[in-house]
Amino acid sequence: MNSKGSYISIPNPHIAEMEEDVLYHVALGTKSHDLPAMFGDVKFVCIGGSASRMHQLAQYMAQELGINIPAGMALTNMGKGKARYAMYKTGPVLAVSHGMGVPSMSILLHELFKLLHHARCIDVTIFRIGTSGGIALPAGSVVVTEEALSPLLEPIFEQVVLGKVVRRPAKLDQKLVADLLACHKADDGFQLTSGRTMCTHDFYEGQARLDGAFCEYTQEDKTQYLQMLHEHCVRNIEMEASAFAAMCHQVNIPGAVVCVTLLDRLQGDQVDIQPEEYQEWQQRPIKIVTRLIRKKLGLE
Repeated sequence: MNSKGSYISIPNPHIAEMEEDVLYHVALGTKSHDLPAMFGDVKFVCIGGSASRMHQLAQYMAQELGINIPAGMALTNMGKGKARYAMYKTGPVLAVSHGMGVPSMSILLHELFKLLHHARCIDVTIFRIGTSGGIALPAGSVVVTEEALSPLLEPIFEQVVLGKVVRRPAKLDQKLVADLLACHKADDGFQLTSGRTMCTHDFYEGQARLDGAFCEYTQEDKTQYLQMLHEHCVRNIEMEASAFAAMCHQVNIPGAVVCVTLLDRLQGDQVDIQPEEYQEWQQRPIKIVTRLIRKKLGLE
């Protein structure tokens, strides 16, 4: 267990027996790098799907935390082209891309948790910042996930281990939810809300879209299904939340999911917004998370 003020520990006794731990997908290792020196001061980790979004987050974080980047220098991807994921460090904040969907994100989280363990980090908080499809919310709204659900609407993440289904509770830190909601400002120009998030296995059929390569249900079927989700307090749909919640809970690291909605799924399926609008919308959850980080660092 990771109690407050203690180093991050991971529930795998085999790691301690390894001569070297190669974190292959982030191009780091316990022998090749001095992980405590590089990452020991990390207090906050932000993960998101795309490398460009994480670079944008790191730049914004440097500005908001008052971290000066000398003239002629720039934020550098610590993977240096060798890693599967892009990684940027801005003071105590680590920003890492996780790709799309549970399989890609879960690989990152395994190696990220081990990185925090090997770096002897203390009291770390992790945020997933992303995009989603909203249900009965204006496009551009931001949802803080109260509870992450499986496609069967259970607060569970299922993983097949040694040929057997293992069911793990998908629990998120409720104090973080409240703290994030308190970061909203009246003049933000967008709605910030909380609710349940359904995590699916794909973008099309799993999310009741009509515009995939194949579809075996009607518009009426889709509408009834989405209305049922709304009645069960599901406010948005994405493809990572339940695994994120379960994995953070398993290592006892406080975690939160904050996503902007790119459309109201009751109104359509296709994401068709202007690039400038998309850039501004994906900045919205970044702003909320950054405000909380500033508060925790005593900057506001």
